[in-house]
Amino acid sequence: MNLSKHIFAGALLLLLSSAAVIAEDTTDKTLVFDVFLDGKKIGYHRFEIDGPRSNAAVRSEASFDVKFLFVTAFSYRHTATESWSNGCLDEIEARTDSNGNKLNVSGERTDSGFVIDTGDVEAELPSCVMTFAYWNPGFLEQPRLLNPQTGEYLEVEVQELGRDTVRLEGREVPARSVRVTARQMDITLWYSENSEWLALESVAKGGRIIRYELS
Repeated sequence: MNLSKHIFAGALLLLLSSAAVIAEDTTDKTLVFDVFLDGKKIGYHRFEIDGPRSNAAVRSEASFDVKFLFVTAFSYRHTATESWSNGCLDEIEARTDSNGNKLNVSGERTDSGFVIDTGDVEAELPSCVMTFAYWNPGFLEQPRLLNPQTGEYLEVEVQELGRDTVRLEGREVPARSVRVTARQMDITLWYSENSEWLALESVAKGGRIIRYELS
């Protein structure tokens, strides 16, 4: 059962490197998202954000286990640290173990651009790049985003879905809904009226649903 390519193709962009939108004068924020697969909880994704969003230091940790007949069929572990300056990524270090497939990504901004290194490939990107930083609404304005899990610099499309509600802990919360698509990725995000990231859903191959809910 190869779940690493399909089940987590969308949301683990890390999903992989982000948190909720925070006010510019916020200095510390810790957020924990419960992660579900087809309605069953499989783990968590924790974010620690220090500083205002344009100059934040972000640390994240994800841990998922998918069981089949009481046996772990898929495990996923991810850690990442990011530092930001003036809304641009300065540095990133990300480590991922996707069911035994280990990925390491590092990058830093230089005088000429942003250099990303996956161990197999080194590439120079534009000097101001952003990851799929759900905690910073500025990422929705970018035509391309860095996948911190793989080091790919992906073209993306963003579609405003308008006013909506999202169900959290048994209650309906008014929200703004946004869809983000990229290669093999289809993600819907919900933000509160004050731009706090509340939830995420990704449709995987076979119609399976990965969902994040703010705990």
